[in-house]
Amino acid sequence: MSNIPVVLVVPLPAQGHVNPLMILSQKLVENGCRVIFVNSEFDHKRVVSSFGEQQQHSTNQAMKLVSIPDGLGADDDRNDLNKLCDGLQNSMPKALEKLIEDIHLKSDNRINFIVADLCMAWALDVGSKFGIKGAIVSTSSAAIFALLWSFSSLIHGGIIDSDGKYDNRPLNNYVSITEH
Repeated sequence: MSNIPVVLVVPLPAQGHVNPLMILSQKLVENGCRVIFVNSEFDHKRVVSSFGEQQQHSTNQAMKLVSIPDGLGADDDRNDLNKLCDGLQNSMPKALEKLIEDIHLKSDNRINFIVADLCMAWALDVGSKFGIKGAIVSTSSAAIFALLWSFSSLIHGGIIDSDGKYDNRPLNNYVSITEH
């Protein structure tokens, strides 16, 4: 059994999510980790073609690219976010669980940690079944993340209601959300 940490990385299968997590994965490899990069079958083909086939056939590689089904048919529109998210939620958790089981049964290297895209946070629930800890990564800008993080304060401060509707009174009538 190897002492090299094995990190499972699970991005949302969309370009603005795959690319940043691929860069993070490369940094993990540069710092001595092995990475198993899990993608949907559809995006896996695109990622593999961008890397070249020779990397996939290397037996001594630090990053392994694998795929699991996204739950959509071959003719389904993967740009339809509702359809994609439904397919991911219905298909990928079970497929990821089987992938982890197979890796643990067929390999000396057990997965030590999971890095999941914020939109794929369910991957941490799957990992917890195996005692694997993890972290969530947000690929959005810091401003968007701060806004999402502040929703409860915005509601509490009366700036928006619980449905997200903005009260258009002048902002100087409101208490600063940082005072809470």
